[in-house]
Amino acid sequence: MEAAPSRPVTRAASATGYVALVRRNVHFRRLWLGNLISLLGDWFNTIALYTLVSELTGSPFALGGVFLTKLLPWALASPLAGLLVDRFDRRRLMIGADLVRAVIVLGFLLIDEPGEVYLVYVLTTLQVVVTAVFQPAKSASIPNIVRTDELLTANALMSATWSVMLALGAASGGLVTAWLGTAPVFVIDSLTYLVSAFFIYRTVIPQQTAPAAGGLLRTARRELLDGWRYLTTHPGVGRIALAKSAWALAGGGLVYMLALIGEAIEPTAQAAGIGWLFAARGLGTGIGPVLARAIFRDARRWPAVLGWSIVLSGLCYGVVGLQDWTYAVAPAVLLAHAASGANWVLASVLLQQRTEDAFRGRVFATEWLGVLFSESCSILAASMLLEWQVLSLREAVLAFALVQGLIGLAWLAVIVPRERRAYSGV
Repeated sequence: MEAAPSRPVTRAASATGYVALVRRNVHFRRLWLGNLISLLGDWFNTIALYTLVSELTGSPFALGGVFLTKLLPWALASPLAGLLVDRFDRRRLMIGADLVRAVIVLGFLLIDEPGEVYLVYVLTTLQVVVTAVFQPAKSASIPNIVRTDELLTANALMSATWSVMLALGAASGGLVTAWLGTAPVFVIDSLTYLVSAFFIYRTVIPQQTAPAAGGLLRTARRELLDGWRYLTTHPGVGRIALAKSAWALAGGGLVYMLALIGEAIEPTAQAAGIGWLFAARGLGTGIGPVLARAIFRDARRWPAVLGWSIVLSGLCYGVVGLQDWTYAVAPAVLLAHAASGANWVLASVLLQQRTEDAFRGRVFATEWLGVLFSESCSILAASMLLEWQVLSLREAVLAFALVQGLIGLAWLAVIVPRERRAYSGV
């Protein structure tokens, strides 16, 4: 008999509202505002990089390399990042990460010809490794600065903020890039990191930390094994830590191909086409968590919602693959990522509720490792299939959409029954 998931919260009806949370909780408000500003710059940066590499190389594999460089270094750095987040002051780590990234992104100003494209991968790797520390520090800090009844609202708001900034940053970043070029976009991104660091500097984040027994590197292996062991010895945590990875196994390739579809929509203004579809993606990931919070108030239903969200995302990308590629594909993209956004937030809340604070950073970093590895494999497969012309872009979209739907059905068949047995104590 498996023990019921730890610290279950089965009702969210009493959760505080978004406006009340931001107005009343000053420290969450500062963390949220800093995150909001830096995310806007990040999405400016992302659209500019996709456009820059596409214009300089014209290669699907080179563009896939940008996606991979935003993922693989993060995956490799995540385990050590989780250790840092659990052993050191999370507030200081986030401030330091923002300051370092503000310098790194200015290096993109040096790239203006095909022979310098390698710098895109070098600088993106550095930026991503530093971000690999910031992300779990932020996620692990949220439960330390909000009450239990604020936790779902805080996560939904953070996810909605990511989504809104993706929508605004992608749309406006595409227009700014098409109008002014990439250089102003990289300067804007650098400035947003400085603003984020200022807000986090003014935030108080209580934290439980355990001093490392010896030097950091000497204890890293033992601590990381402890993190993995926590997932295996706490099945309720381990199962939910797979939810985002399950989506990413096909979703990573689909998001990569979304950029290529954007280029097909506007061949003479690629940044605008890519920006439009990524804006639809952002709007969807913002709507999904808000709807999930309003509709699915019983947390016992969330594991099933995670599986159905993967199925729905695959179905919507199937619609994208069957449509003519015009701006009219945006509604299907929006709905696909509304489903993925619900998956993301509900899984995050369940992990936060079920994981002890002393292990939370390592659990989130380990989860990120799985997500990023899954996305990387998906993008690598898609980019190679397209570069070698094994499949056309339309065929690849349909194939990956089918795989995603099947993965969602597998989650419903395997994971959901175990969750039900755990809640019932059978």
